[in-house]
Amino acid sequence: MKIVQRFSVYSFILIFLVISSCSRNPVTGKKEFMLMSEGQEIEMGKSYDPQVTATYGVYQDETLQAFIDKKGKEMAAISHRPNLPYEFKVVDSPVVNAFAVPGGFVYFTRGIMAHFNNEAEFAGVLGHEIGHITARHSAKQYTNQMLGQLVFIGGLVVSEDFRNFADLANQGMGLLFLKFGRDNESESDRLGVDYSSQIGYDAKEMADFFNTLKRMRDDSGQSIPTFLSTHPDPADRYNKVRQMADEKQSENPNQQYKVNRDSYLRMIDGIVYGEDPRQGFVENNMFYHPELKFQFPIPQGWRLNNLPIQVQMSSDDGKGMMTMDLASGTDLTAAINDVIQKNELTVIDRSNVRVNGLDAVAMISEQTAPSANESQPTTLRILTYLIKYEGRIYKFHGLSNKTDFNRFFGNFQNTMQNFNVLRDQSKLNKKPTVIRIKPVKKNGTLQTALTSYNMRGTELKELALLNGMQLTDQVKAGSLIKIFDEMRSGS
Repeated sequence: MKIVQRFSVYSFILIFLVISSCSRNPVTGKKEFMLMSEGQEIEMGKSYDPQVTATYGVYQDETLQAFIDKKGKEMAAISHRPNLPYEFKVVDSPVVNAFAVPGGFVYFTRGIMAHFNNEAEFAGVLGHEIGHITARHSAKQYTNQMLGQLVFIGGLVVSEDFRNFADLANQGMGLLFLKFGRDNESESDRLGVDYSSQIGYDAKEMADFFNTLKRMRDDSGQSIPTFLSTHPDPADRYNKVRQMADEKQSENPNQQYKVNRDSYLRMIDGIVYGEDPRQGFVENNMFYHPELKFQFPIPQGWRLNNLPIQVQMSSDDGKGMMTMDLASGTDLTAAINDVIQKNELTVIDRSNVRVNGLDAVAMISEQTAPSANESQPTTLRILTYLIKYEGRIYKFHGLSNKTDFNRFFGNFQNTMQNFNVLRDQSKLNKKPTVIRIKPVKKNGTLQTALTSYNMRGTELKELALLNGMQLTDQVKAGSLIKIFDEMRSGS
């Protein structure tokens, strides 16, 4: 009887939610169940935006920013949700990516901007990202997850059998939401074709950009099965987007759709390509930061993720981790006390030390972290160094499970005790690689054109991808191509 009563309660909750939370989708016009209002979407975007810009940094290029603002606002105006407070930004990451968050915030990495070869490719991806926003994909995912959790939790309450298969049920819901993700991507591809065509661009170029993505995936050797990927296979997307573009253009057979290759290439002349050494770089297991003038070693075989707000290092098995960022203030004693208090650390040992002539504090502590088994919480052991250098306090944490700490202690200590002033002029003066736009000198293959500008070896294959061509493709004298160069002083 209690089971029936509980089931009735959950059924009532679901019915109430369905009645009170139906809204009309701006793109399809159909009513749909939604647990997030438009106001909540906007507020979510506003809360995410500072996190995105703090994590990646904003790429400083006034011309590029003006371009994406102009095209973004033009496309937003003809979209299904023109009244949202749209914002468009280029973030300072070499990764080839574009993404949107609810409420009208759209981001392009400098990595993807470097890989576009015309305005039409950019416009197609811009339309795709705006499509995620106008179709309320994030809001739908939120609703699906909340509803899935409610039904899942309800099942755990009312059914002993369901409890026995909880892990499998969770896995099944994961695959279901991947399907939602692929459907969303396909719908956004359709909207990308629609929106970019409406502002006059040739959406076939959007299809061609999927070929570039496919080549990047193939070159990396990481082929993800289509049925397990939230993004449809690039080859499939090429064919579908090409077909949608043909159908869209057949509606207006007399319209001349823009590509604008040369204007786009000239605009990105000088864009930073790949990792920017001014933000820190690794050579021979040593991390160098030319602008802040410090260096420290990275353990052999460890992975490194260099973000504007933090350097993260992890062992191959993921059981050991180090972070390096800035502590608050300029007083070592106050800073270490702040670290202890904010992280609720239990101090085992603490002492004032010197690190290559710099004032520092070293500390070993423990922290109790929640785990899947609440009766046996995880105990983390942490080695912390705070090092004062040029008015800043650099904060290192090396952490692992208490049982693994001795295995990683030597790695942690070696990195932290070898933090040092960077004096090597070759590292201090290391310049970023940038893309330069040059005219082809004479008719011939792309490879001939690139070698005429002294491009050699592995650069050739990489540049073929960046130019959206094969090395054997024919190019005409005077046409524009991308090459690599070193950033000049004052750029």
